[in-house]
Amino acid sequence: MSNTAGIFEQRHMISDASGFGRVAVMLGGDSSEREVSLDTGAAVLKALQSRGVDARAWDPANHSMVEFAAAGFDRVWIALHGPGGEDGALQGALQWLHMPYTGSGVMASAIAMDKVRSKHLFCAAGIPTPEYAVARSSAEASVAAEQIGFPLIIKPSGQGSSIGMSKVFERAELNNAFDVALQYGDTVLLERCINGDEFTVAVLQGRALPSIRIVTPRVFYDYRAKYESDRTEYVCRGTADDVEERQYAELAVAAFNELGCTGWGRVDFMTGSDGQPLVLEVNTVPGMTSHSLVPIAAREDGIDFEELCWRILETSFANDEIQADVEVAAHGT
Repeated sequence: MSNTAGIFEQRHMISDASGFGRVAVMLGGDSSEREVSLDTGAAVLKALQSRGVDARAWDPANHSMVEFAAAGFDRVWIALHGPGGEDGALQGALQWLHMPYTGSGVMASAIAMDKVRSKHLFCAAGIPTPEYAVARSSAEASVAAEQIGFPLIIKPSGQGSSIGMSKVFERAELNNAFDVALQYGDTVLLERCINGDEFTVAVLQGRALPSIRIVTPRVFYDYRAKYESDRTEYVCRGTADDVEERQYAELAVAAFNELGCTGWGRVDFMTGSDGQPLVLEVNTVPGMTSHSLVPIAAREDGIDFEELCWRILETSFANDEIQADVEVAAHGT
């Protein structure tokens, strides 16, 4: 595995709420994950306000960026999931406005949202990930499925929250699953299905939080298991011992850094019968709802929800500093 490519992060600690200025919690939007984003944003807004932060909700589905630029905010807590909020588009607009924001920058957000390009980088860096293929037509999907074998996972290249994702057990199910994924973009990822344990590891300000092992009664950890089911179990810490925990932590940080991610996020894994953790993807704006994983891991690490939202807001300062360094390098001043 190659050396990690990300910027080494340290916590930029803010001790007084006034240090954040006026904060916009961007939530909602118009992606397929709008409802989850509204839940995330509402929870974050309540947490920040409880700590004295001058925070206000801002839904870009109802207000233009021209209105936002004139609204007098000092920084943004990004609670938008999916395309338009998590894929670099919003980050680019905020960067153009010289507006600090939480989490990863433009390029890292775009790459992490693109599952195909993330896979390419993982493979190039020697980060273990399940075998995969890319298809843009049913004929290509059929060839790829024969190469990978059944069962397999089919998902859109540019969606989150398992939207458009299917587990395909036999050829008769392939075309329908491909058509479902194709509703969310013109590129579909086919991935070898790993029968084993599902893990996730959150990354916050440069370090991994305790792992979580996910146990769901559903076929896989899909949208309903994530946001609607009360039968999904979360075991935190999810590993058997310190050695295994360190293995997951190091792989999570390596994958996070390889995509250039910063601030906070979550790395998802599947682990087969051989015990080898395989990285599935990196999420740069994970959910922060009552069923969400990052708050569970943070709580195990002694960080309550209000403190977690505060710590994530602190990442907007680090992001601002990185952008300043980029501008200095570009202009030589």
